[in-house]
Amino acid sequence: MAHKLKIVAVSGGLQRPSRTLALVEELLDGLTDAWPAETRLIELGQLVPKFGNVLQRGQLPAEVEQALKDVESADLLLVASPIYRGSYTGLFKHFFDFAHHESLIDVPVLLAATGGSDRHALAIDHQLRPLFSFFQAHTLPIGVYATDKEFENYRVSSEALRARIALAVERALPVLRQRAHTPVAVPSLALA
Repeated sequence: MAHKLKIVAVSGGLQRPSRTLALVEELLDGLTDAWPAETRLIELGQLVPKFGNVLQRGQLPAEVEQALKDVESADLLLVASPIYRGSYTGLFKHFFDFAHHESLIDVPVLLAATGGSDRHALAIDHQLRPLFSFFQAHTLPIGVYATDKEFENYRVSSEALRARIALAVERALPVLRQRAHTPVAVPSLALA
């Protein structure tokens, strides 16, 4: 029997409006249209003032701790960052530095990024993928990169980008299907 999946999306954009947030919302809509799921959208721009200068997880406020717990309990993680000078933002990395190093083992992760030009397109494979490989997460093979010119008024306006989003969703479906039909682990009870 299938259980309801939990898809957690992390938008690394630090301001609103945000092209990165628009891309995340389009991907999240595509995923939930294809496979009904519980969703949680985490906007780092709203949380940064609460964790930007914190160095230890035990010092995080409850709202940021809950966001991390949601990330660590996701059935599928969707992450996106704007790309600056060839990499994700430092605050995006700082947020994931708080995640427990074993919390994302085998969790499917759909990678996405936005940038000013096509020059940054490889950041998905050269920056984001290694970060989530450290966590031993299962990064999905199709990521979505979008340039500024593919948005109009902070909304997806490019048919080519819509096609890339649709392909990423289509390729994520078998993983979602498998996760939905995997029995939820129940802790064993020791008999006294």
